[in-house]
Amino acid sequence: MNSFSRSLPMMLYRTLDAVMPEFRAIFAAFDLTEPQWRVLRVLWEHDGASVVELARVTLVAAPSLVGVLDRLQQAALIERRPGETDRRQVRVFLRPRGRALEKRVRPMVEAAYARLARALPQAEWHALYGALDRLVDARTAEAAHEASLGVRKAVAARRTALFRRLGAVALPARAPVGAVASSKRASAEQRTSADAAPSSKRTAAGTAPRRRP
Repeated sequence: MNSFSRSLPMMLYRTLDAVMPEFRAIFAAFDLTEPQWRVLRVLWEHDGASVVELARVTLVAAPSLVGVLDRLQQAALIERRPGETDRRQVRVFLRPRGRALEKRVRPMVEAAYARLARALPQAEWHALYGALDRLVDARTAEAAHEASLGVRKAVAARRTALFRRLGAVALPARAPVGAVASSKRASAEQRTSADAAPSSKRTAAGTAPRRRP
C-alpha cells in the first residue's frame, strides 16, 4: 500500500491546491465563487440548461446549487424560467450582463490554462487526460453495475415478501400426502361397510327357520 501522502485522493487534493489558486484569484476579481464560475462556464456553452443538467455537469449538489443560482440571479447574471413543455423543469438562461462577463473573464482563464500547460510536455498532458478519463469511466460503470444489482435484489426481496404474505392469507395449509391418502381409504371403507350392511340383514332373514302354522 502507498504511503498516505502518495495515495490517489491525497495526490488529487495536492494537485488542486497547486492548480486552483490562480483560477480562484481570477474568479474573485469578478466577485465570483468557484461554483458560480462553473455554472456560468456551462451556460456560456449551453444556454438554457436545466437545473438538473447543471447539477450533473458542474458537480454542485442540488441543494447547494439553489443558493448558487439565487446569488447569480441577484447579480443579474442569469434568470430562471419554467420549461416550455414541462413547467416543473426549471431552465437557466444568461442575462445580457452574464453574456458580457464571458468576454472579460474567459481570456484571463485561458491565459492561466496556457501557463499551466507549459508545466508538462503536450504528450504527457494527453496521457494524463486520457488516464483520468479511463479511471472515471471505469469507476462510473462499476458504480452503475452495483446500483443495478442492488435494485434487482431489492425488487426480488419485495416480491418474495409479497408472495409470502399472499400465500399466508389466501392459501390454506396443505395436509401431508400420507394423511390425505389415509383419509380417502377410511372414507372408502366406511362406504363399503354401509353398502354391505343391508345385504347381510337380508341374507340372515332368508336363512332363518320358518315357524309352523
